[in-house]
Amino acid sequence: QARLEESGGGLVKAGDSLRLACVVSGRASRTLTMAWFRQAPGKAREFVATISWFDGNVVYSDSVKDRFTISRDNAKNAVDLRMNSLKPEDTATYYCAARTGNNVATTDSSYTYWGQGTRVTVSS
Repeated sequence: QARLEESGGGLVKAGDSLRLACVVSGRASRTLTMAWFRQAPGKAREFVATISWFDGNVVYSDSVKDRFTISRDNAKNAVDLRMNSLKPEDTATYYCAARTGNNVATTDSSYTYWGQGTRVTVSS
């Protein structure tokens, strides 16, 4: 059983950067494929990025590619999401998710464990 806790959300201006962290407890994060999803008000939850546990394969959504970076911090049993050049359309609650398989997945139904989310608001 893994428990996930996100942190790092906040209010920033367009063009700013922000780093989200997801700390895993109850299981070593290096054995989990990790992902970030987000959900804007009134919209469905959408995939943002994922990193596999075995080979570190990463996949990004087209909307964040070249601006966001997902990475592991095994010493902290955590996964980070570095967000650069933020846009107002990045405003959402960001959720950390984890699954035990190595294959990357972009659908939320593929993930077993979820955090409570951290809110990111980008003003124009």
